[in-house]
Amino acid sequence: MHTSKVQNILFFTIMISAILLFLFLLAPFFFPIFWAAVISAIFNPLYKSLNAKLSKPNVSASVIFLAVAAIILLPGGIIGSLLLGESMRMYESLEAGGGNIEKIMGSITSAVKNNRYVARLNINEQFWTEKFSEIAKAVSNYILVNLKDITQNTFIFFIQFSVMLYTLFYFIRDGDKLLGKAMRVFSLGQGREKVLYERFVETAKATLRVTLIIGGIQGTLGGLIFWLTGIEGPLMWGLVMIFAAIVPVIGCSIIWVPAGIIMLITGHIWKGIVILSFGVLVISMVDHFLRPILIGRDMQIHPLLVFLSTLGGLSLFGFSGFIIGPIIASLLLAIWAMYEEFYRGAVSED
Repeated sequence: MHTSKVQNILFFTIMISAILLFLFLLAPFFFPIFWAAVISAIFNPLYKSLNAKLSKPNVSASVIFLAVAAIILLPGGIIGSLLLGESMRMYESLEAGGGNIEKIMGSITSAVKNNRYVARLNINEQFWTEKFSEIAKAVSNYILVNLKDITQNTFIFFIQFSVMLYTLFYFIRDGDKLLGKAMRVFSLGQGREKVLYERFVETAKATLRVTLIIGGIQGTLGGLIFWLTGIEGPLMWGLVMIFAAIVPVIGCSIIWVPAGIIMLITGHIWKGIVILSFGVLVISMVDHFLRPILIGRDMQIHPLLVFLSTLGGLSLFGFSGFIIGPIIASLLLAIWAMYEEFYRGAVSED
């Protein structure tokens, strides 16, 4: 073996080892870096436009950074303070033993028992009462544990958020340089790397636009109808609906449908009818009419693939998966299209 080949093998071995070690070092901060990349890519055109007028990269990046930070922090601080108060009230009510949940379960059991159609089935009331009680305690304990975990993980969250903000500034200012270097190192030829980057940005924009607008509208409407019908914790449930709206098709119906059914079963007929009717006629229609308009042609993904990739992303990556999943699917489709184009070209040459 020639000396040059040995040197090349040694060099690439060291280079790959250094890259893997570096990625291992960055692994704890994957999500902050990912979100910084997404946000900087979305605001990059605005930064370019401002910097073209000012010709001062530091000043332009600082202005965009402060604007983005204000967009994130101000609404987050207001919602967080309101949510904290409501969470504490819910925590105190649950700490008493989950009485409210058990009362609801007891009402459901009683209503089912007194139903003339269900009575013919000779259901063991004691058995199901015990099961409902166990479920109620499990639910209350689960909420208590998670509320405690949220409090305990606040410090870690602020560290991750600080890393995201710090990274964001440099991604805004130096993003084009870093992207240019990455494209030169991982060049795919014929501008393919640029196509993949554009698909990344387009999918991120479309996903965030749909989530923020549709989720915000549906969560607000859901929280409002819960407040009007007297359901405890409307702000909390409204926020849950915003996050639930991340999942296409199903969305926040996983919240208002059970709430309406429980209201009907427990004897609050009109409240149950109002919640279900409002959910079907108003909340669901927001998703039905706005999602196609907001997504438009940006994402270029079949709705079924969006649904599956979103669920898969959420299961693998947690909250950030709602955007990581569709991005992976979009990049796969782009790579597949490149492969088909390359394959057709190779066949025609033969």
